[in-house]
Amino acid sequence: MKHRSDTLSGPPVDARCLLDALAGLECTGALYLLDKEERVSYWSSGAEQLTGHTGEFATGESIARLLPGYSSPAADAGGSEDEIRIQRADGSALLVRRRFQPLRDWEGGGRGRLEVLTAIETIGTPLAEADVEILHGLLTREPAMKQVFRLVRNVAETEATVLIRGESGTGKELIARAVHAESHRVKGPFLAVNCAALAPSLLESELFGHVRGAFTGAVRSHAGLFQRADGGTLFLDEVAELPLELQAKLLRVLQERSFVPVGGDRMLSADVRIVAATHRSLRDAVREGRFREDLMYRLRVVPLFLPPLRERRRDIGLLLWHFIERHNARGLRRIVRIDPDAMRRLLDHLWPGNVRELQNVVEYAFAVGRGDVLELDDLPPEFGEVQTGPRAAPETVPDEAERIRVALRQSGGRIDQAARMLQMSRATLWRKRKKLGV
Repeated sequence: MKHRSDTLSGPPVDARCLLDALAGLECTGALYLLDKEERVSYWSSGAEQLTGHTGEFATGESIARLLPGYSSPAADAGGSEDEIRIQRADGSALLVRRRFQPLRDWEGGGRGRLEVLTAIETIGTPLAEADVEILHGLLTREPAMKQVFRLVRNVAETEATVLIRGESGTGKELIARAVHAESHRVKGPFLAVNCAALAPSLLESELFGHVRGAFTGAVRSHAGLFQRADGGTLFLDEVAELPLELQAKLLRVLQERSFVPVGGDRMLSADVRIVAATHRSLRDAVREGRFREDLMYRLRVVPLFLPPLRERRRDIGLLLWHFIERHNARGLRRIVRIDPDAMRRLLDHLWPGNVRELQNVVEYAFAVGRGDVLELDDLPPEFGEVQTGPRAAPETVPDEAERIRVALRQSGGRIDQAARMLQMSRATLWRKRKKLGV
């Protein structure tokens, strides 16, 4: 049988590009290699510069997931060029010229594809993207958050009580406001209270009101939140911190739609929709004896779970530009581009403070930096430090394949997070998965 090598002649790809790829050198344009499953097996520094994704992050990732908007060449294309629209790591849209060449083994079987992208023009900011969904000030392109948006719209048509669960800074109050804005109560008031911010006696008076003379200093009657929110929505933030003595009173409001003000003797009606939120598990609080089980079931008729920002990688660039455009409009500084090194640090950050932290980072950058490019030096000091993710894969598991499976399960299938758990690069994890068949 006659053996042959891959040919890269003609317009598709210069043969020098493949040699550069094998030698780890530069090539004009963004060069990368795909395996038969269209996962990245090589990612050049040119690809890093064009897309904003590091080689460590890209290796082993599906090219379609890595570059939203990407489409595969026609199955019968033996090597040519076309133009496609992709989305960079910072969320901006880019029109690129793609040259591609199928790679085959000596027996003529498919081995994948070599592609080179060259930028033609930037064709939009993240806010103009077709896959961006907006809900009353909330933005996303992540499927998990889009599902939350759908649930908000559906549940808003009912009177069901909603419990929002999410870490601090994920936007729980914004979701509560969206439930109110989408409901028939939109013309009524939306009032909010943080149950962890007030002492029990003050919280009781704030929620249910009090009559004159109810306690020392009560020189006049006070209408509580349940009375002032009549016909609207009351948002109870950090409801897990509600004192036990007030939980029974809240349960009665939910069951009977009525309450008695502190020191009063007259029952008042409460036409109020309750939306509650917590960053803790109410089931754990019930097991620990800190929360009533019957109240938990009354509050979580419809539970909504907000993913943390570290699990919404595609939203980081989107939200980043959203906050940048807000500051650009003020005219003190105008940012039109993000330095690739700065963008990589932003994408790799674990965001313990979630969207609120991202908003503060942008405000910091506008306060300390100058010029139209957001540089690495414009970011807070912690972005200059090497960050490591949580180490969750147990070392006690002797089988390497099983350790990888455990990390993938615990990370929800996210390659970057699983690699951090295993303390290896994405490229190493990808190679080990192929070798072990995981």
